Amino acid sequence: MRMYQHEMKMNLKSLVIWTVCVGGLCFGCILLYSSLEDSLQEIADAYANMGAMSMAFGMDKMSLATLTGFYATEVALMHGLGGAMFAAILGSSILSKEEAGHTAEFLNTLPVSRKSILLQKYVALVSNLLIFNLICVTCYLIGFVTMGEEIPGREMAMYHGAICLMQIEIGTICFLLSAFSKRIQIGAGLGITIFLYAVDVMCRIIPALEDAKYITPFYYSNAPDIFTKSEIDGKLLGIGVVVTVISLFIAGVKYCKKDIAS
Repeated sequence: MRMYQHEMKMNLKSLVIWTVCVGGLCFGCILLYSSLEDSLQEIADAYANMGAMSMAFGMDKMSLATLTGFYATEVALMHGLGGAMFAAILGSSILSKEEAGHTAEFLNTLPVSRKSILLQKYVALVSNLLIFNLICVTCYLIGFVTMGEEIPGREMAMYHGAICLMQIEIGTICFLLSAFSKRIQIGAGLGITIFLYAVDVMCRIIPALEDAKYITPFYYSNAPDIFTKSEIDGKLLGIGVVVTVISLFIAGVKYCKKDIAS
């Protein structure tokens, strides 16, 4: 497990920065709710009548005038997108950095198989995402308690479970990208994330693109949908799991047969 420990140590700074930035920003927004509460009713009414844009961001389903609605439409958006970007950065660099940094030759002289290297790096990727989400969710729960608001436990548990799986799916897709590349492809990873988020927004606005929901993990992890229905779309979640497993499998096959440059 030395490779796993090494990866956790190497990514510790990134984990701390992203957790503080995303978790701290969302926590601060929860605390700011009390100072905005009086004016949010008018804002909520205006946003609810924005037609397609209201549908895209779930403001036609939930009101900003409640902390739960504010959390589902605003805070959850920042957490989901920020976490997905963190997953993309980790996934797109964790394998290819060995070739990009010219450390692959040393790594391959160690008595560790490529399969073991790949699995330990992937477990480190997933571990970082789990720790990120655990700390962030703890901060959000503290925010609800500090505000004296009732915690929607069932909805929050389902949402954060779905958003964690979404981040793992994106991280795994970028992990696959890293297996095929000889360079760190952070730009491509972030591009994939933004593209998938844009697809989610567009398929909610444009009826002709509704079937695009099957290709974006942002759809099944949408907070307003989960908070209003108290359920997750099982079919879309299943597709996400399948995409994750297939991406990991292909990454493993490619990395184990790859001619790695020193």
